[in-house]
Amino acid sequence: MSQNSKIKRENYAKRQEEEGKNVVKWIIIGLLVLGVAFAIWTTTQV
Repeated sequence: MSQNSKIKRENYAKRQEEEGKNVVKWIIIGLLVLGVAFAIWTTTQV
C-alpha cells in the first residue's frame, strides 16, 4: 500500500472519530433537553 493511501486512511479515521463523538454529544444534549421538557410538562399538569 502506498504511503499516500495510508495517510488518507488515517485522516479519514480521525475525521470519523471526531464526527462520532460529535453525534454522541448531540444525542446526549437532545435527551437532556427532552428530559427537562418532560419534567416541566409533568409538573404543570393538573
